[in-house]
Amino acid sequence: MTKLRDIYARDGLTFSIEFFPPKSEQGMESLFREVQELKKLDPAFVSVTYGAGGSTEGTTLKVVKRLRFAEKLEVMCHLTIVNQPVNQVKGVLGDLWGCEIENIIALAGDPPEGATAPWKAHPDGYQNSRELIDVARRGQSGWYDFFSIAIAGFPEVHPRAESRESDLKYTKEKVDAGADVIITQLFFDNDDFYRYSDDLKEMGVTVPIVPGVLPIRSAAQVRRFAKMCGARIPERLESLLSEVEDDDEAAVQLGIDYATEQCEGLLDYGVPGLHFYSLNKARSVAAIHENLNLGALTKAPA
Repeated sequence: MTKLRDIYARDGLTFSIEFFPPKSEQGMESLFREVQELKKLDPAFVSVTYGAGGSTEGTTLKVVKRLRFAEKLEVMCHLTIVNQPVNQVKGVLGDLWGCEIENIIALAGDPPEGATAPWKAHPDGYQNSRELIDVARRGQSGWYDFFSIAIAGFPEVHPRAESRESDLKYTKEKVDAGADVIITQLFFDNDDFYRYSDDLKEMGVTVPIVPGVLPIRSAAQVRRFAKMCGARIPERLESLLSEVEDDDEAAVQLGIDYATEQCEGLLDYGVPGLHFYSLNKARSVAAIHENLNLGALTKAPA
């Protein structure tokens, strides 16, 4: 496997894709049909999410291992601490270490009720994602410096942050604790990302800051995601969504066009990578990849 820090150190753009763990065997097979299409795009790595409250741990690990060992893809595993005792989190880290899966994204995670619900640490768990970074980086002699760690960034401020300033400060603390890359939450106004990235760089953050891009698939779905993540839907996008309220096919095309435009601006800004929230579908990501000619920009394997 190749560590995230080494992937982002290569020349060129890093193209990566996120999946979520399906709830059924039928969903699992559907996901891996989509994976076959997306493999053709040669992503630098793929990632797999955890459910709210750590609810999909077993399925997440199953998908991660299949992507790594059956599909031969570089993979990053999401790992959260919410609703989980220390020994459970360490057990997952030990499992990943034993399988030589080096890349994780360390997250506090959402409570079972959702991202905006009150967040409470497990009584026998870690208090925050910085503690998870510490244990992943240095907490066990066997895996000392084994993991390469990503963290989440929030261009529009984390929904539970006290302020934008405190959110930026905490992000820097996580980087100082050992994070190798920041991958952002979805956003729909590039100016939010530019400001966020510029401010972190002014604070002395030097790790890659990678935008997370969500290709819209339906008007109702994107509004739900935006509310859950605390993301703002700009007036122009809201107007475009109003035209595809009852037409999911048109909404998918809008998502392709809007994300392509977003990515063009992000590439002009000089981002080190693009991380796509695929929603387990290949079509939109493949179309955007073609629109941008990403194959000519992405990094060759070391």
